[in-house]
Amino acid sequence: MALVLGIETSCDETAAAVVRRDDDGAVTVLSSIVASQIAEHAPFGGVVPEIAARAHVEIIDAVIAQAMAEAKVGFGDLAAVAATAGPGLVGGVMVGLAAGKAIALARGLPLIAVNHLEGHALSARLAETVDYPFLLLLVSGGHCQLLSVASVGACARLGSTIDDAAGEAFDKIAKTLGLPYPGGPALEKLAVGGDAKRYPLPRALLGRDGFDFSFSGLKTAAARIAEHLTQEDEKRDLAASVQQAIAAQLAERTGRAMVHYARMQEGRGLRFVVAGGVAANGAVREALQQEAAQHGFSFHAPPLKYCTDNAAMIALVGAERLAAGMVSDIDAAARPRWPLDEAAALANPMNKFGRKGAKA
Repeated sequence: MALVLGIETSCDETAAAVVRRDDDGAVTVLSSIVASQIAEHAPFGGVVPEIAARAHVEIIDAVIAQAMAEAKVGFGDLAAVAATAGPGLVGGVMVGLAAGKAIALARGLPLIAVNHLEGHALSARLAETVDYPFLLLLVSGGHCQLLSVASVGACARLGSTIDDAAGEAFDKIAKTLGLPYPGGPALEKLAVGGDAKRYPLPRALLGRDGFDFSFSGLKTAAARIAEHLTQEDEKRDLAASVQQAIAAQLAERTGRAMVHYARMQEGRGLRFVVAGGVAANGAVREALQQEAAQHGFSFHAPPLKYCTDNAAMIALVGAERLAAGMVSDIDAAARPRWPLDEAAALANPMNKFGRKGAKA
């Protein structure tokens, strides 16, 4: 049995959690504390990196203390400390990683520097047994990619967005519609009862070879329509149209990946996992469930509370890496960019390289 403290500060949630992993691989979440910064960022309609970093500094100690107290454990009971080391807003990442390093140094514990995306990739395993390997759709505000997950630390990219992520499209269209931050959940709420066929929107790459996504054209088209809408029913219909268009593209591209993955697996162990913030969207889940059933895949998704950023998923990755002997050096760096499949990102980048390296 191993108790692992997880710390997550990659964006606008300050989170800490304690997870127990038994020798047989069974996982129990003993505590999961998430302090949201929605109120601080709402006036700006999105996350302000400097505000986020300062808010993490102010509350990180209290959040960790609350997670330990709720789990009814002390630092002496821990087997390791896991902290998000990227990708994300680097000011925030540095806060959580520094806190994790401090605890690891003070207690002589192993440090596991965790890729935030790997946390999402494994998050479905917090609530149920999902054996490796599996096909993963990681879909959030900043990421949209299909990956083959062979085990912890072994993710191979099959496809990714060539421009915007699905969650980014949700949020930006919601902002154009005048909806409050965070935009994705607000748009889903507005779409209830709307006519999803009223506004035809582009659905890029449908029917084309490969497993990549594109949401830039849809985002621009919907934003232009939104600028001229004044009636509530018009906005409701546009929200429904946007939601259906995004869900349809995610389902179609994922269906193609399922066919390819089934060939790779020779029809054995066909498991599909969807994770990330957009996995909480009901229309997206329904479309993906139908696609999985059609192609003979079992469908797995984390509970809604583990779809968005949380520290339980970081602690889980830490526990699994600890069991595999994959620990980090204490000088592990905070990384604003950190692809899950770094070899694919370097060999075939989806976006141009920035000063900090490949994006995905």
